[in-house]
This record gives sequence, C-alpha cells and structure tokens, in this order.
Amino acid sequence: MKLTNKVAFVTGGTSGIGLEAAKLFQAEGAQVVLVGSTEDRLTAAGQVLGGRALLVRADIRKVADIERAVEKTRARFGRIDVVFANAGATTVAPLDAVTEDYVAENIALNFTGTFFTIQKTAPIIADGGSIIVTTSFLNTIGYPGLSILAATKAATRSLVRTLGAELAPRGIRVNAISPGAISTPFYSKIGLPEDVLAEVAAGITQKVGLKRFGDAAELAKAVLFLASDDSSYTTGAELVVDGGLTQF
Repeated sequence: MKLTNKVAFVTGGTSGIGLEAAKLFQAEGAQVVLVGSTEDRLTAAGQVLGGRALLVRADIRKVADIERAVEKTRARFGRIDVVFANAGATTVAPLDAVTEDYVAENIALNFTGTFFTIQKTAPIIADGGSIIVTTSFLNTIGYPGLSILAATKAATRSLVRTLGAELAPRGIRVNAISPGAISTPFYSKIGLPEDVLAEVAAGITQKVGLKRFGDAAELAKAVLFLASDDSSYTTGAELVVDGGLTQF
C-alpha cells in the first residue's frame, strides 16, 4: 500500500473530492485526520470512513481553529505526513454584485485558510512529506460570475510555487490538483437555481474534451499520486485533471 503508516490531514473532507481522497488514503494504509466545519456532516463522513478517522471540527477561516486541529493531530499521532488542503467554496456573483464582505469571505475560505493550513501544519510535517492544495480550472479561463473565486485559486497556485521552494530544503513537496468540471456537491452550493445550473452544466460539458463531468474518485487517484512516493520528484507543480477542458 502506498501510504502505510502515514498520517494524512484533510480539510474540506466531508464530501466530494476531499472525502473520496480520505477514503483512498485510508485504503492505502494511512491514518486519516478529517477536518470539517459542520458537525453532522463530519459525523456522517466519519461513518463512511468506518469510524477509524480522527474527526476535528474546525473552521479554516479561523487560525485558532486550524491550530487546534493541528494540536489534536500532534497529540494523537505526533506528526503529519500528508496535508490535503482541499477546503473551499463560493457563490456566483457578477461584477456589480460583489461586495467587500463577499471578497473577504472568499479570500478567508479559499486563500488564507489554505495558507494558514500549510503554515500551521508545516512544523509537524515529517521531512519528505507532501502537501497538496486544490486549485481550479478557473486559473486559466475566464468564467462570468466567479471572478473572486478564480482570483483566490490563482493566488493559491502561486503559493504552491513559493511555499514549495521554501519547504524544499526539508524534502517536503508542495503541489496542486486542478479539477475541471467534477460531479460534487460544490456546484449545488454556488447559488444558482436548478434549471440554470443544469444549463450551465450542459454548456461546460460541451467544452470538455471527454464530453462528461469527472467523478470525485478520479480526482482522488490523482491526489494519491501527489501524496505518495510515486511523485517523489514532483514539487511546485499543478496536476490538471479536467478531461481536456483547459487543454484544447
């Protein structure tokens, strides 16, 4: 197994890509720490993982919550080998609807939450460990109504390079996974009516080379590659898993 005796710290792990990655990490031998902000969803995800994961309720928009999650992990396991900083969310907002609070909320959840997850876990990441962050296909294309999310994901992509360079002397790899259109609860939370969401999904599907949405389990396999020694000479990179959406 690829993660035998490893400790994997996963944020945004109660559904979608995060939960699928946590399941795969566990199947590959890892001890999983699952971080989520909602108690009932965290409990449900823990049941999916067979009651074997350490569950920590924390809001990554709050640095004190991240510190508490890291301390609980240190107390239980003594170290972290893999960090999957996956938490993130947004709602659609066209240019004229964007407010100061909306920008602050998106930055807190999609950028600073990721930054402080890395900062606070780094001291207990074992040398040779792996950090993976979730970016987005929005890094490279313009999509109306998602300007702030796209900007935060582009900033996160930059973090992968700079923090990768900073942590390289410890042999810690920092990489990104960039999902395209993936069938996860993310899309149901962006604030669009069902009929509009269906129309948007159909439009995106036509732009995807493989002419379908991806599955969270497909993303999890790519995350596992970055988490494991299979990617031992890969750092600062962004692995695009989008069915060709941004490639042709």
